[in-house]
Amino acid sequence: MLETNDIFNLLHNAIESKENGKKISLQKMSQRLDVPMRTYQDWRLGNSKPQAVMAVFTMLCELDDDELLFLMSKIKKQLKDKN
Repeated sequence: MLETNDIFNLLHNAIESKENGKKISLQKMSQRLDVPMRTYQDWRLGNSKPQAVMAVFTMLCELDDDELLFLMSKIKKQLKDKN
């Protein structure tokens, strides 16, 4: 069964791969996410499990690939506009 920390580890590794395999420290990633480093570390280790994560990913898994891409593009744009 996929656990919350598995999701965070998969995402962290995917982002590192996107950046040509450059390692990203827990501190740098936590800054990107605007959460305390200890919180992010606990998420990756499975010591803490944000309740919404599994619900969000379960909902995302209901979508087809094209729908996922459209949704993520929309979310990405809104996040950029917010910053």
